[in-house]
This record gives sequence, structure tokens and C-alpha cells, in this order.
Amino acid sequence: MRNTHSFGVSRVLLTAMSAVTMLFLISPILVIIPLSFNSAPFFTYPMPGFSLRWYSEIFGDSSASQMWQRAIFNSFVVGVSSTVLATTLGTLAALGLSQSKWRHKNLVFAVLVSPLVVPAIVSGLGLFYVFAKMQLVGTFWSLILAHAALGAPFVVITVSATLKGFNDTLLRAAAVHGATPLRAFFEVTLPLISPGVIAGAIFAFVWSWDEIVVTLFLATPPQHTIPIRMWSGVRESFNPTITAVATLLIIMAIILMFLVDYLNRRAARYQRALT
Repeated sequence: MRNTHSFGVSRVLLTAMSAVTMLFLISPILVIIPLSFNSAPFFTYPMPGFSLRWYSEIFGDSSASQMWQRAIFNSFVVGVSSTVLATTLGTLAALGLSQSKWRHKNLVFAVLVSPLVVPAIVSGLGLFYVFAKMQLVGTFWSLILAHAALGAPFVVITVSATLKGFNDTLLRAAAVHGATPLRAFFEVTLPLISPGVIAGAIFAFVWSWDEIVVTLFLATPPQHTIPIRMWSGVRESFNPTITAVATLLIIMAIILMFLVDYLNRRAARYQRALT
């Protein structure tokens, strides 16, 4: 009875600590979202009134609205393009390393994921020097290539982790039934590793949307993305429009999390069907 009582107390304490930790982590979100509907042109609690004026500042027809819309468009173009490139290259690299018997493949893996540990300002300086030699600074190509190079490590890590539990017997069974290596990849390998591929792609996309240091080195005003626009807004004046943009980014992140959960459950059902 005493052990049962102690277990119950420990469980309550663990639940309480978990709740406090979660509240601490999401408190910035809980603060930002209401402020985006504040009628006052400053950050204050309690809010004097409810208004959608800061969202109209984003989607309106003023010059400031056009700058925000341009930044959103730039972020989508760079984010989607770099994610496609990073996902393709990262998946191929992970597949090559998983099938390789070379004794130095761990060193190659470390080199591939090294951008995650290199300071962003170092990466920015190096990429600026390279792209300046290629006369690509101030173009979308420099941002797409830079974001792809720095986002690919996320894909390499997630796909490599997924391949750890991959059953090679399925590929041999596909070959026995006459499937070519390419067909076996698209019909067996890719569906099974899709959770890792999708997770890596989402990490790469979110990283591209949040990246600011490297973009500052490579972008000119026509290529400014959402993070640079927000940073400029904070530096020049505390415009509450920033809270509306942040709320939209939070909503996008929540949608992506639900998408990952759905795709993971779908992939799990597919794997059970194959086995």
C-alpha cells in the first residue's frame, strides 16, 4: 500500500513538472498570439481592444503591405526550392552511405552534417566569398543553393535514422518478383523511408524560413525574406505587425506538425501491410 501511495505521489509530481515545463516552453506563443489582435500600436497587457488592423497591414495595398507580401513570396520561393534540392541530395546521400561498405563512411557522414555545428556567421562568410566569385550574390540562386546546402544535413540525419530499421529482405523479394532497382526504390524503399524524408524536408523548410544570418550576407532588398523583414521591423520600430506575422508562422508550424503526424501514421500502416 505504501509503495502504491509513493508511486501515485511521484506520478503527480512528474505530471506537474511536465505541465510547468510545457507552459514555460509555449508561453512565448501564448503571449504573441493575443498581441497580434491588439488595437493599440504598442505591446501592452491588458489590451485596450480587439482589432485586425495588423493583419490588414500585411495583406493591404499600402507600400508597407507590399513589402511584407514580397517578403512572404521570397520566403516561399527560397524555402520550397531549397527544400526540394536539399531533400533530393540529402536522401541520395543517406541511401549511398547506408549501402556503402567503405570504412571511412562515418567520416563522410560527419562532413555532411558539419554545417549544423559550424557557426552561421562562418557559413555566411564562406558562402559570400564563394558566390561573390561566381557573381551570384544578390540573386535568388545564391539563397536557394545556400539554404539547400545548410538544410541538407537535416535530411541526411532523419533519413539515415529511418534506414537503420529498414529490412533489406523486402528489396530482395521485389527483385525476385522481377522489379527493377528503380521500381523497387519507388515502390518499396521510398514509401518505407518516407517519414524520415518528410521529417527532414520539413526541418529544412522551417530552417530556411527562420534563417537570417546567411541571408543577410547574400540577399539584397529585392530578395529579403520574412526573418530579415521582421528583424528590420524590430530594429527600426516595434511595429505590432510583427506579432501578426509571427502568429501566421505559428499557425503554419502547427499545420506542418499535424501533416507529419498524418504521414507517419500512413507510412506505419503501409509498412504493416508490407510485412
